[in-house]
Amino acid sequence: MGRKLLEIAAGIVKAQAGVCKISPEEIEQTLMKTFLVLQRMQGAEEQDVLLDMMEAAPAEAVPERPVPVPDPRDSIRENKITCLECGIEMKQLTRKHLGLHGLTPRDYKKKWGFPMRQSLSAKSLSKARSRAAKKRGLPENLVKFQEERKRKAGAPDASQAPSDV
Repeated sequence: MGRKLLEIAAGIVKAQAGVCKISPEEIEQTLMKTFLVLQRMQGAEEQDVLLDMMEAAPAEAVPERPVPVPDPRDSIRENKITCLECGIEMKQLTRKHLGLHGLTPRDYKKKWGFPMRQSLSAKSLSKARSRAAKKRGLPENLVKFQEERKRKAGAPDASQAPSDV
């Protein structure tokens, strides 16, 4: 069969531990869960049946521990942002990544208490984008656009003027 299930599970957990900090107890728990899922998948494959991934693993096999909820404000740092759903660290939380958790950026912000205007990217990335926009003259162009829009909204349109017939 090639590699054994335990080796595969260990490789998966090792990769996950390389991405985010995991305590030894969490490593053990994650290894057990991963091994059980791989076992179920292998059994389903051998029986040539579809596996319902939403079906929960037996509760007595792995006791559930409450996962501490991190402070959302601490998840956005200078060079990385931590996904509060899975713990992965990136430069930016993309729509595609949040979609893996069944969330839109708006839903994620609501769930974790972020302001709607909060960027879901590392502070350094936001600063770099701001500098690039200023270099291209975006703030001045934005002010001009807003003034033009106000002017158009305030002036009556010639096609809407009442006619004296």
